[in-house]
Amino acid sequence: MPLNPNQTHTILNTLGHFPNKKLGQNFLIDGNIVRKSIELAAISKNEAIVEIGPGLGTLSKAILATGAQLFAVEKDVTLANYLEKTLSKESKNFHLLNEDCLKKPLGSLLDQEQSSGFKIVANLPYAVATPWLESVLSQSLPKRMVLMLQKEAADRYNALPKTKNFGAISIFLQSAYQIHSTHSVSASCFHPKPKVDSTLIRLDLKEDAVCFSKEIRTFIRTIFTQRRKQIASLCKKNDSETIHQWLETLLKKGYSKSVRAEEIDLSSWQLLGY
Repeated sequence: MPLNPNQTHTILNTLGHFPNKKLGQNFLIDGNIVRKSIELAAISKNEAIVEIGPGLGTLSKAILATGAQLFAVEKDVTLANYLEKTLSKESKNFHLLNEDCLKKPLGSLLDQEQSSGFKIVANLPYAVATPWLESVLSQSLPKRMVLMLQKEAADRYNALPKTKNFGAISIFLQSAYQIHSTHSVSASCFHPKPKVDSTLIRLDLKEDAVCFSKEIRTFIRTIFTQRRKQIASLCKKNDSETIHQWLETLLKKGYSKSVRAEEIDLSSWQLLGY
């Protein structure tokens, strides 16, 4: 059973641990959201699952109950020690790494034989959600992700061209994943209550997933930091022949030299991928 609010408070008090705002520690205390996450993930026995920021193990226990192999990454030393004394002793399927998820976005999974066809299920620390996701997209791609996110982040991931939220991460994510469903989550489902709204989102890997090189990702991010500037002038400042050829393709497709980044459709951005 997921930890309820009283159990969560009791464990934190026993540990002498106060939720760290800098690490985005908002502990999930709603069993319905835990069950919904497991339902969306559709986990099979012995399937490899990655979890980011397991905290007190509320979601972890539900994942382990499916018979999955769980590879968790927890940066907080106190919480990692607690998990080692509890879940690691309770289940041989629990593989914990005390590390920063930005340094090890998939935990110890890539050190295992079971490093393909995996899934990610996580209540993401809000502060690291987007940089962590970019790191994942540059490595081995999970076939499904079920993520708890700040609503603002989920809106950016799901944004369409010609909208203010459309940006680099929208391109990177939507080029590789189909956004299957989104569910609003109340702040009361967490301890402490975050000051922002949350969204539970399911992402399924596309058969024709498009990824981008490090150089191209840097270029696209740079473009969107100057989103009011015309695309032609931004491309001409770049030394890459690939970028220059891409600009020529845009012009042949009917875009003007004055078009801005958010006005370019997703398929045109994907021409820069591989």
